[in-house]
Amino acid sequence: MGFFSKSSDQLQSGLSATKRVWTQRLKKAVLGRSRIDAELLEELEEILLMSDVGVSTTQKIVDSLEKRVSKEKYLNVSELDKLLYDELVTLLTVTHNLQKGSTSQLQVVLIVGVNGAGKTTSIGKLAHRYKSEGKKVMLAAADTFRAGAIAQLRLWSERVDVPVVELKDGSDPASVAFTAVERALKEQADVLLIDTAGRLHNNTNLMQELAKIQRVVQKVIPDAPHDVLLVLDGGTGQNAFMQAKQFAKATAVSGLVLTKLDGTAKGGVVIGISDELEVPIRYIGVGEGVEDLLPFDAKEFLDSLFNNN
Repeated sequence: MGFFSKSSDQLQSGLSATKRVWTQRLKKAVLGRSRIDAELLEELEEILLMSDVGVSTTQKIVDSLEKRVSKEKYLNVSELDKLLYDELVTLLTVTHNLQKGSTSQLQVVLIVGVNGAGKTTSIGKLAHRYKSEGKKVMLAAADTFRAGAIAQLRLWSERVDVPVVELKDGSDPASVAFTAVERALKEQADVLLIDTAGRLHNNTNLMQELAKIQRVVQKVIPDAPHDVLLVLDGGTGQNAFMQAKQFAKATAVSGLVLTKLDGTAKGGVVIGISDELEVPIRYIGVGEGVEDLLPFDAKEFLDSLFNNN
């Protein structure tokens, strides 16, 4: 299902920086050329790398295009956009619909990611989205070590008018998660969003803490968490890859949330990170408003990137 027209406008606006750079580079590459050849593909490879698509994914795309060009012998440069578009749609849709099934009435969602990526803000926006769908939502403040984290989540709970479960600062995060799951079940909530600590991704203790939260939650609901959403700052480009790989080792990441795409020309990271991790992108952040966290649709994303309007 595609975006509503309002969301499409938000997407167009949010991706404007990435689209501008992407379009400029592609136009410059094909200028004065009549056909797709090895030299043009080499330039395309450079464009993809500069757009933070990533080395592995870029090589996969270029290799596929080389085979296509070799097979069809002669391809006009006017066809490059369509060929590239088709390749990217294929890459992004392979993992797009993967989702973990659930038999539980309560959907427990663990939100992970480093500090500064927009994790708590994304939780607030997700809560708003779920609530607007008619679901009863509850938040859990399990990021108990960062100064102000609980207060920040509390502000979001007030803003979107959903309850938050919290214990005192410095409490065991797993205890908060356990308490929240029990309360969510008791109050018949539909969705529980659990905020987690987000210190540096190379902090081993943090990763152990995330694994502990999952184990504790499973004591109440065996198949929980039903989703583990990793929040990444799209503006950090290749560093987002490193964060994603580290978190994927500690938790069974089921979906990605890429934030701050409106402030960067590195939107190509969306393509590479989903492909390399084989994890679907579920939401993208294209603005600061409460409704600026959009469900990700591969075709809509690429349409916005390739659209000449």
